[in-house]
Amino acid sequence: MHSKHSELFTFLPFLMALLALCLPTCAVSLELTDDESQTITVTTPFSRIISLYPAHTENLAFMGCDTALIGVGESDNYPESISRKPLFSYRDNAEIFLAAQPDLILIRPMISRSQPELIEQLRASGITIISLQPTSIDQMFTYWQKLGQLCGQTEKAASMVEQFKDTIAELKANIPQQQSDRPLVYFEAIHDKMKTFSPTAISVFALTAGGGRNVADDAIGRNNSNIAPYGKERILSRADSIDIFLSQTGRMNRVTVDEIYNEPGFQLIKAIQNKSVFLIEEELVSRPTMRLLTGISKIQSFLYPRLQSSQQQVVRHELHQNPQL
Repeated sequence: MHSKHSELFTFLPFLMALLALCLPTCAVSLELTDDESQTITVTTPFSRIISLYPAHTENLAFMGCDTALIGVGESDNYPESISRKPLFSYRDNAEIFLAAQPDLILIRPMISRSQPELIEQLRASGITIISLQPTSIDQMFTYWQKLGQLCGQTEKAASMVEQFKDTIAELKANIPQQQSDRPLVYFEAIHDKMKTFSPTAISVFALTAGGGRNVADDAIGRNNSNIAPYGKERILSRADSIDIFLSQTGRMNRVTVDEIYNEPGFQLIKAIQNKSVFLIEEELVSRPTMRLLTGISKIQSFLYPRLQSSQQQVVRHELHQNPQL
């Protein structure tokens, strides 16, 4: 009997250690609420994910979850690690998604609004659908944490938040601390519709972190969008104040510098007269990813050319700590 008790006591430490290892991954469940007020209980990380928004895809890859991605959106092309993933579109029929057997499809609210029948069919088939799209920096940090929970990389998500904040602090240290010493910038979102960004938009955060002051700080987004109509008359009413004219360029805004210079009436704008018009890629300023740091660095190089080399070095160091990117 003494021998059996001795063996039991010898085995107990091993058993407790085994349970300690198992509990964090095997016994923890959490509730997650998406941006359409859907509440999902997550008991284990998802391992067959289709992402239909480039920011979801890029963030999951940065977290090291690209192996869990079995499909991405047809416009997703970054980073290189997802280049051979099967392509999907929210315009596809439900059977195409069902054939891939995903356990999670990540979308954004625009997809639910445009394809409600598809989303309803997929949910009815037992596939988890989660809709996420942050529109501010604070929301972006929460969004990263949710993605980390979904793919089992909560520590990496937390590290992303800290890494982003630390790099922003380094970049901000190089720009004038007095607001009055920073240039006034008009940040264009869609040229042919004369639209800018709402003051809380991620793009405006990129502008202000880059050392600019937003001329259109009275813009108001519509329909829960971070895109805000501004109108040519309102732009021209600030013509004498606009030191820099900045425009995003990409799928949403296919504009050229010449088109901005030649826009009727824009010749009254100080930035046009001084040849201070710059374009920046949409994916660097409008998507909630770590590449916002690259966008901010690029904006700073427009506003403060003398800082260009040191800023780019800081951002390259931060982004290239992850081999995926």
